[in-house]
Amino acid sequence: MDSAQDDKVEGWVRSMTTLDIVSRYAIPPRERELRALDGVREVYGIHRISFDSTNRTVRVEYDASRLNGDVVAGLLRDAGLSLTEQISMI
Repeated sequence: MDSAQDDKVEGWVRSMTTLDIVSRYAIPPRERELRALDGVREVYGIHRISFDSTNRTVRVEYDASRLNGDVVAGLLRDAGLSLTEQISMI
């Protein structure tokens, strides 16, 4: 890459704002929900989805310049997750 391309790539990386949202779920996801989540992982702006089965939480890392917390929660609900509350990370 030449320096102009490097600047464009660096500018893109700098303009991305990564956030995490953590939500509690009532019922552990089954195979159907896990398959639906594969589609959520393909949504532009979703970086990572991880589960903590002990605390019944799901954490989603996403690009806040593309999505917001309400949209992410909606994607999880559309996949069949029974979200009960969003957990503050502060």
